[in-house]
Amino acid sequence: MNEKLKIKISIADRVYPLTVETSQEEGLRSASKKIDTMIKQFEENYAVRDKQDVLAMCALQFASQVEQKQLDKSIDGTEALEKLKKLNDLLKDFA
Repeated sequence: MNEKLKIKISIADRVYPLTVETSQEEGLRSASKKIDTMIKQFEENYAVRDKQDVLAMCALQFASQVEQKQLDKSIDGTEALEKLKKLNDLLKDFA
């Protein structure tokens, strides 16, 4: 049985109480730290003071990273498939 934990996560100086699976706690805490680090970087580098704007920029940054990883995986999969087809053709020639 998965045990539920009640934790508090702080993002942009706000505390969010959550009930999560034990296995999710570490990932959520790590994610909140990364978000806060990114917020500080945006505030320092771009003189953005509105938290909503900073959070939107963070969301865009994280979403673009996820999208890029998906694009990279699809490209890698296509190349691997082509190589497998060529290898299969070579094996047919020897059979």
